[in-house]
Amino acid sequence: MKKFEEGDYYLSPEGFRIFTEQYLKRRGYCCKSGCKHCPYGYDKKTDKIKNKK
Repeated sequence: MKKFEEGDYYLSPEGFRIFTEQYLKRRGYCCKSGCKHCPYGYDKKTDKIKNKK
């Protein structure tokens, strides 16, 4: 299993793991899950990538 680096995620008050833009960019692709910090501009409502950064 891959280990996370410092700053790859934080825990929400509800206990969910929230991935940071740093991690999502390093991963290299959009998973289309509607991530809070998606660097690819994915909109879950329209299922489209608005602007790839």
